[in-house]
Amino acid sequence: MPAEVTPTPSALPLCGIGDEAGESLGTQLSALTELRWNLIELRNVDGTALADLDEDAFDRLTGRLAGAGLQVACVDSRIANWARPIGSDFAEDLRELEILAERCVRLGTPYIRIMSYPNDGRPEASWRAEVHARMRELTARAESTGVVLVHENCAGWAASDPARVLGLLEHVDSPALKLLFDTGNGAAHGYEAYELLPEIAPYVAHVHIKDAVGDPSDVHYVLPGEGRCRVGDALRLLIEHGYPGVWSIEPHINVRPHESLTAAGADGVGTFVAYGRALEKLLNESVAAVTARSA
Repeated sequence: MPAEVTPTPSALPLCGIGDEAGESLGTQLSALTELRWNLIELRNVDGTALADLDEDAFDRLTGRLAGAGLQVACVDSRIANWARPIGSDFAEDLRELEILAERCVRLGTPYIRIMSYPNDGRPEASWRAEVHARMRELTARAESTGVVLVHENCAGWAASDPARVLGLLEHVDSPALKLLFDTGNGAAHGYEAYELLPEIAPYVAHVHIKDAVGDPSDVHYVLPGEGRCRVGDALRLLIEHGYPGVWSIEPHINVRPHESLTAAGADGVGTFVAYGRALEKLLNESVAAVTARSA
């Protein structure tokens, strides 16, 4: 008998960052296929960042996605991320944006995940000014090519302060810059992610789901709803605000590509699928709670 599948709430599209299931594209496709979801978020494919794939590898990727019946919800760039502080070579980010903007057209997604440059020791005013300047240039180029940058609350100047997040949006003032809210990033970075959400919710275009226990010195990732990151509260608040986007899982439990971590003997696909099922259940509960409150 097949395993019982919790019904997915209608109009709530579900997705996962493929490389959280495993390094190989085949593993990633298997995980999404087992979940019976039709959306994938792309970051690394066969151990290579999406922007670094050669043309033959990218052609194979698009063919295999089509064969698996998967559409792409978002691509995750390295632009302004934790490994590229504010003093890093800006040309590297511009080059990556140029490549990904072209590839997004072929993949059928407008969204490119970015961050906002960790500091490299410079004074706060100098850091802010350079972040603003770079973000305006990146966003102008994104707007000219028809893509949308979604800024994640992870690393950088506007990572964890809602005033900075809203200030960045106001300064750039472009429909090509929106927000990506990650429910669990605060656990590793020393802040409460949910506390950002009431102020930024109207600008959120994409959501990552993760949950954790512990603090930055000893963080452990768990199924959604089992940690301290108030994932259920976040889901309910976003649903109440009419969030129109995709819910994308980033389990971080057995596989964390940015840390080159794959737990020995771990079943990445099994964990990924269990995580997806847990999200389906939590979303159903959240929809029911919001519906009951509004009745």
